[in-house]
Amino acid sequence: MAGRETLNEVERRVVEFCCDGVRIVGLPKSIGEIYGLLFISREPQSLDDLVSRLGISKGSASQGLKLLRTLGAIRQVSGEDSRRTYYEADMQLKSLVGGFVREQVRPHLASGDAKLKGIAAAAATEEESETREFYENRIFKLERWSKQARLILPLLQRVLGG
Repeated sequence: MAGRETLNEVERRVVEFCCDGVRIVGLPKSIGEIYGLLFISREPQSLDDLVSRLGISKGSASQGLKLLRTLGAIRQVSGEDSRRTYYEADMQLKSLVGGFVREQVRPHLASGDAKLKGIAAAAATEEESETREFYENRIFKLERWSKQARLILPLLQRVLGG
């Protein structure tokens, strides 16, 4: 990235660390870059600061900030220029996990239930009984995993939230 030379070694490494973290959960690299820089910055950063220091587009920065706000990973704060909006990272792991579960995981599980019903309906039309039974067993397993995920999520939030 062109703007990366404006980051010192520690900032660069924290940004890379956060990029690795968001990659694990399937979020865009820019989300990790933005959160990483906000996390390691002493002072709140504006959209223009993020664009300049990270070398990302204004569109990526704007979308990233919007998602991070929705997840509860960052918050708006006052800055030196009252005409600009500034951001800082939320340091509470519970907020990060809770926001991710609320905005990313739960909707996926909910849409998965509808998909599983459609898959079950399609499997029921299978004429060959051995194949139909095989499909039904696999669908049952997927339904059980989905149910277990719903049971585990609150526990995961409590454990990671400290």
